[in-house]
Amino acid sequence: MLTLGELARDLDVTLLTGESGLERVVRWVHSSELLDPTPWLSGGELLLTTGLQLVEPDLQRAYVQRLADHGTTGIGFGVGFGHETVPGPLCESAEAVGMPVFEVPYHLPFIAVTERASTHIVNAHYAVLQRALAAHERLERIVLSERGLEGVTNALSELIGGQAAVFDARGDLVAGSEAVIASREATKELGERIRGGARRGFAAGRALALPVARTPPADGHAPAPQAWLLGARDNAPLTELDRLILHQAVTIVALELLRRRVARDTERRLAGDVLTDLVSGQLTGVELTRRLEPFGLRERVGALVFSLPNGGREGAEDALSDAVDEVGGGLTAGVSGLMCVLLAADDGDEANFATAERIRTRLSAELGFEVAAGAGRAVETGVARRSFHEARCALEAREIGSNGSAHRPRLATYRDLGSFQLLLSLQDDDALRLFCDSILAPIEEGEGAYGGELVRSLEAFIECNGQWERAARQLFCHRHTLRYRIRRVEELTGRSLDSARDRIEFWLALRGRELTH
Repeated sequence: MLTLGELARDLDVTLLTGESGLERVVRWVHSSELLDPTPWLSGGELLLTTGLQLVEPDLQRAYVQRLADHGTTGIGFGVGFGHETVPGPLCESAEAVGMPVFEVPYHLPFIAVTERASTHIVNAHYAVLQRALAAHERLERIVLSERGLEGVTNALSELIGGQAAVFDARGDLVAGSEAVIASREATKELGERIRGGARRGFAAGRALALPVARTPPADGHAPAPQAWLLGARDNAPLTELDRLILHQAVTIVALELLRRRVARDTERRLAGDVLTDLVSGQLTGVELTRRLEPFGLRERVGALVFSLPNGGREGAEDALSDAVDEVGGGLTAGVSGLMCVLLAADDGDEANFATAERIRTRLSAELGFEVAAGAGRAVETGVARRSFHEARCALEAREIGSNGSAHRPRLATYRDLGSFQLLLSLQDDDALRLFCDSILAPIEEGEGAYGGELVRSLEAFIECNGQWERAARQLFCHRHTLRYRIRRVEELTGRSLDSARDRIEFWLALRGRELTH
């Protein structure tokens, strides 16, 4: 920044009034002989004039007042043209409003003043640009070194000599310390603007808030921000360099969010592969333990499953991943139409269930409706499938037992299995296989290859709690086709799906079959 004092020291000019204004910043230098040049000024200029039209004291006083009201930095009055000296009334008026006035001698052309000022300003802008580029490179190195958003906000705080923080699209703190943000009012205003649907940045006191979007604006419409960057200083306003650094940092924050999203998607795909093989029984024992170790699951684990209504999955995977990250992390993926989580459960079942309930509560709040969930007891990593099976059975048992009731437990566990827990515990005994075959074999053997389709239809019908339309959509068939299949199941087994006892036995057989095949 170029100040009046710095410019005056480089020139052969005499300060007549306004010594207290020498620290004013000179944004530009402009020459004019108009009585009212303000329509061509934007504020912050050093105005050069010879005063050819300022022949009357009243005109001189009005001239100074007009420039002061418009935010002019100072006046350079050239003598030896219309005036041999700077008029007294002009100096008196300038002194009254604190306007610096310089006497520019005849031998010093205005172009010399303009050139000297422009050289300073250009050099200052170049220096700011160099420092901004250096700051940008430093932030880039932080992203490449995978130090995360905390590393970015810490570096930004140093660069602007204040504090920086990143908030998500809801206004929740993601990185940086909200407690040290200089302007609490800015943090409060950010929350209010987010709730009002703001999409553009704003300045609040000593703070600057900028939106971070995934895509650039299109057709003049700003996209919805995925995050917000807030920067502030403690005891001074943000400088031009500070603002430039913050604007550049928006791109860095967007890159870091993209890196995190790609890493999360990759981890989710890997987790999905592991969980799919785990639930299907293709991955067990020592090999399963080895595959779970990179995810921090080494000793005992507990499973958590969520059942979401049709159309309720939008944004659910990201919300579930965020909720799981808050409690220390775990595997998260969609498996067999369910949202599944595998958590470390070294502290026992009750602690595991409490963690599962926190995840369920956070996910429900994020999605805007209560989410049904089931949690399995802690088991060794090599037999993690048992915990998934128990979680799913507990969830389905609660759904069947509730019969549509609005009063449901907050989290389904083994306690919801009731007397059927004993049957499901026969996981390593031929008795479970015999029970399943006694119920399902007539369907599979009675219809040959078509028996598998009948079993799938039976399972969808029970999972949808007897809702024909919903089950038919899940099977991609007409409801009349489904009705025919269910009637055929009843004929082959001699059971009725109108009977709660028969429905539960069918369900137990289907769940037991998962463990025996």
